[in-house]
Amino acid sequence: MINAVGVPKTLLLFGGSSEIGLAICAEYLKKGPMRVILATVPGDPAGDAAIETMTAAGATSVERIDFDALKPDTHPEVVEKAFAGGDVDVAIVAFGVQGVDEEVWQDQRKAVFTADINYTAAVSVGVLLGERLRAQGHGQIIAMSSVAGERVRRSNFVYGSTKAGLDGFFLGLGEALREFNVRVLVIRPGMVRTRLSAHVKEAPMTVNKEDVGRLAVRAADKGKEIVWAPPPFRYVMIVLRHIPRPIFRKLPI
Repeated sequence: MINAVGVPKTLLLFGGSSEIGLAICAEYLKKGPMRVILATVPGDPAGDAAIETMTAAGATSVERIDFDALKPDTHPEVVEKAFAGGDVDVAIVAFGVQGVDEEVWQDQRKAVFTADINYTAAVSVGVLLGERLRAQGHGQIIAMSSVAGERVRRSNFVYGSTKAGLDGFFLGLGEALREFNVRVLVIRPGMVRTRLSAHVKEAPMTVNKEDVGRLAVRAADKGKEIVWAPPPFRYVMIVLRHIPRPIFRKLPI
């Protein structure tokens, strides 16, 4: 249960080695000690480092459980394990993939792989989390979307379309769970400095993972439903959403 001053007792991170997800957990841990559950890909080579990061950040305990996004039939068991020790106060959905964009749309297998992880698995986990949090009568879900999903671009339209689907699902889930004292926050970051983006030319308004962590926790504390990272990206997207397609396709984005 989140106490009177907004400190959760238990965090659950799907995508347990996600740098952004861990940054959100680390920001929560600044509030005080709490239990952290990391749901990671079986055999994830970054899993041990993630445990060390959470321990150093002040977690009272760190539990690691296996989570394979591509096996939705196993997801109920994964969620069952995550909740076996009691209520989960904050659940963060921060897993996803982005392949080489020009390859993905021309390769059926890679396109389906991307959709299965970024959208289908996110829906699977979201439904199960909604069921659990509704039953316990409280909780917060934080879902990592992307500005790429607000208006899908030619340059990364497979990835962008999966994020558009994820974004719409979790916003709808938030509406459905509101009456049960469960809140859902959708984070829409632009480029974030992580190991996955290290080889990509930095875009304007790029932020650090710690910036996203601070923003996510502040927004959740305020009960917000959507937040952009950085916040001014909201106004950039307002403009981009209303540009006519013949002009939009000529933009260097």
